[in-house]
Order: sequence, then structure tokens, then C-alpha cells
Amino acid sequence: MNNQITPTSIKALKQLSTEELVARLRIGVESVDPRIFELTDDQLDQAWTPEANTGLWPIRVVLGHLADVEMVFATRIRKIFAEDNPTLQLFDEHAFIDSPIYGCTQGSTMSPPIGGDIATIHTLRSWLIAFLYQLEPEHWQRAGLHPDHGPVTIQTLAIYNCWHLERHAWFINKKTERLLGPRPVPETCDSGGCGKPGCECIHES
Repeated sequence: MNNQITPTSIKALKQLSTEELVARLRIGVESVDPRIFELTDDQLDQAWTPEANTGLWPIRVVLGHLADVEMVFATRIRKIFAEDNPTLQLFDEHAFIDSPIYGCTQGSTMSPPIGGDIATIHTLRSWLIAFLYQLEPEHWQRAGLHPDHGPVTIQTLAIYNCWHLERHAWFINKKTERLLGPRPVPETCDSGGCGKPGCECIHES
């Protein structure tokens, strides 16, 4: 199955039912072009200019950022569910970007493997979705207090989590296309699934 999706706006995501939102959240890290594993360290660490229209951060930085933010969203959502009107801890994404934690910064000796980031994003998103599936309608409106943005509900955080990964995945994929060319279209077959390892057969069920 081809899980490429075009990121949409926050406004459009707000129109989804909670069931539709969770279904959209399920297409998480799978929306990232798998060819990132073919990239060299130099390509993963490459910074981008505004003229490229692909976002400025290196791919390795974006993946590390996504893993950290998945952790933040999952923790905030579960905290709101468990506690009454909790105050949410701030996350200074720019402090992380400017630090050596993702590598790529001047003088950094760190070079985190991207496989760990991908596995973390996938695991945290799967863990969160399994939790969201169990929520009753009233649970989605439980709220916590964000120090900068005021009251935020579980539903609002889930919407922003969905948008955040989709948006960054789109930029990662644009960068990967610049480096490796267009993403191949998955093969199809008429046999109802050929069974070959790695095949992404598309067929009527």
C-alpha cells in the first residue's frame, strides 16, 4: 500500500471526526519516503537554502525533531487524561535544534543513526493510537493548560500531532527527491497479491 499523503491544514483536520482523525494518525512515519535509508551521512547532514523550497533543516535533524515531538505529544495527551487540568511543560524545540543532540551543528561529534528515530516515531505513534482508540467521546474534550497557548484539549493536541508529522514528512520527501529523484510508483498486479517479498501490490479486496 502506498502511504504517501499530502499534508493538509489545521483547519481541514479540525473538520475530521475523532474516528477519521485517528485513522489519519495511523499513517505516521509510513508517509516518509523509505529511500532515506539509501542516503549517505553527508546527504542526511546536508543543510538546505531557502531557494530549494524544501525546508532548511538537514534530514537527520528533522527526524530527530519528529521523534522528540512525538514523545511530547504522547506525554501531554496522556497527562491530560490522567490528571485534572494539568499544566503542561514547555518544549523548547529551538534549544534542541541548536544543541549537538541531532548532530549537524558546527563542532558536533554526534551522528545519531536515523533508524533509531524512525523506530521511536513508529513506536510512540502506535502506542498513542492504541490509547486514543479507547477514548470515550467526552475524553477528547479533557483539557490541560499550556503556558503559552492557554487551555488545550486532547483533540486539539491530536490534530496538531497529525499535522506536525505530515508537514515535516512532506519536507523530508521533497529533500529526498532532490537527492535521489522522484519516488518510484509501487508496482501493481492482477493476481490479488503476488506474495513476493517487499511487493506493494494494489488489488481489489
